[in-house]
Amino acid sequence: MKRLLSSAAVMTLTFGAIAPASAWDVTLAAGVTRESTEVVRLGLQRDFERSWWQSPSGRLTGYWDGGYTYWFGEQSASSHSLSVAPVFVYEFAGATLRPYIEAGIGVALFSSTEHESHDLSTAFQFEDRLGFGLRFAGQEIGLRAIHYSNAGIKNPNEGAETYTLHYRTAF
Repeated sequence: MKRLLSSAAVMTLTFGAIAPASAWDVTLAAGVTRESTEVVRLGLQRDFERSWWQSPSGRLTGYWDGGYTYWFGEQSASSHSLSVAPVFVYEFAGATLRPYIEAGIGVALFSSTEHESHDLSTAFQFEDRLGFGLRFAGQEIGLRAIHYSNAGIKNPNEGAETYTLHYRTAF
């Protein structure tokens, strides 16, 4: 896991230094599930390009997030998932560092319904996320928890969670 995080950090910092500014951002994330399966996630984001409730203390904004997640480890066979979600972000005011909190609900499609010791029942899952972090110089670093569940569409509905460290920069 340490080697994976170190490699991801070097790649993202290198990519962040050479990537031109545009309307799309890329996120690289690495983390674990509650049963220690490792996850690596590559995401593309596009900001809503609007803000609500702007005040001297901050603003509400958001982005669309599409992602590919690779799940692997000793507790589980390798699997993949694709997801898309609108994410709302409250960004606190700041000159160079802007703390933020985020929340979103989207959908995901898994390559397998067997995950760790859980039966997801359906390949289609809802994706709920909470996160926080810091934005600086067109980049961000943060922590995120994502829960996957089929919302009772089919039983059993055992779900899965990931806990990741992520880095986002302009693509």
